[in-house]
Amino acid sequence: MTTTTGPMGEVIREGERTGLRYVRLLRHAPEKVWRALTESDGLRHWFPTDIVGERVAGARLSLPFWPEGLELANTTDAIEEMGVDPESFVSAGELLVWDPPHTFEFSWGMDGRADLTDLLRFELEPTDDGTRLTFTTWFGDPTPNTDTAVGWHVCLDELTGLLDHGPSSPTGDAAAVVQNVMSQADELRPAYVDLLQDAVESSS
Repeated sequence: MTTTTGPMGEVIREGERTGLRYVRLLRHAPEKVWRALTESDGLRHWFPTDIVGERVAGARLSLPFWPEGLELANTTDAIEEMGVDPESFVSAGELLVWDPPHTFEFSWGMDGRADLTDLLRFELEPTDDGTRLTFTTWFGDPTPNTDTAVGWHVCLDELTGLLDHGPSSPTGDAAAVVQNVMSQADELRPAYVDLLQDAVESSS
């Protein structure tokens, strides 16, 4: 289980858009980090879904949730309320930028629902000690969501742990990642509540 946590994210705004930006300094070469960000064998240890599709800008993507993680995260009821079978639930996306091993950007959400579609951008810069990873996510909904902010923070902690120590579960079970996220989220939530509340008040 990941026991350390990285720095807090930063709320950013651009016109009507609201987003979060996280920075992690990783002790690994950009090529290694890139594989963990983009390949299924790495994604299942820190990212909520697989990312399936041709790796070329403009390609359509499918983002199926890891089944064991979906069930444990108690999100099946919410998915059923949308009229979708949880067992066949797959988010849609589009690959916007594919520049190995520097920039990976894609949309993730539901077709035709701009309010449920987020933009995710990973930027890798080589450093003397490894890689500076900047992760930026722009929300479809202009109101920042605390659970989303906390979730990405912990996912990035899991990514760091994967790179530093290998998988947290020897079986590669995505449920182990969800358990880690849920246990750490409670500790981080108050800080992100304050961060997002300050951002809302400063913009009003």
